[in-house]
Amino acid sequence: MNSRPATVSEQPRIRAVRVLTGAYLALSVLTLGAIFLLRDDPSMVTDVVWVRATIVAASALLTFLFARSAARGSKRGLLRLRIVSAVMTVAIVVIVSIPGFLPLWVRLEQGVCGALLLAVVVLVNGRHVRSLFSE
Repeated sequence: MNSRPATVSEQPRIRAVRVLTGAYLALSVLTLGAIFLLRDDPSMVTDVVWVRATIVAASALLTFLFARSAARGSKRGLLRLRIVSAVMTVAIVVIVSIPGFLPLWVRLEQGVCGALLLAVVVLVNGRHVRSLFSE
C-alpha cells in the first residue's frame, strides 16, 4: 500500500484541467488548419475569422502552458490559469453572441472552446484545487 500523498499533478481535477486545456489547444490548432484549407471561400473564412482564430490559438497555448505550470505546483501558474480561462470564456460568450460577426461553423467551434474553458474555470476556482495551493 502506497501511503505517500499525491502530488499536485496526480490530482484528478488537475489532470482533468490538463486534458481540457489540451483539447482547447488541439481544437484551436485544428481550426487554424481548417481556416487555411478554406481560405479561398469568403463565405467560410473572413479576415475576422483569421484574426479571431489566431488570438484563440495563442490564448489556448498560454492556457495549456499555465495549466502545465499549475500541475507542477506553481501558485503563479494557477493564478494565471484562473485569469486567462475566465477572461477567454467571457470573451467567447460575447463574440459568439454578436449576430453575423462570425460564420456559423466558427461560432460552433467557439462554443465548444467556451464549454471546455468553462469546465476549466469551474475546476480551477473550486475549493479542492485552491486548497492544493493554500500551503
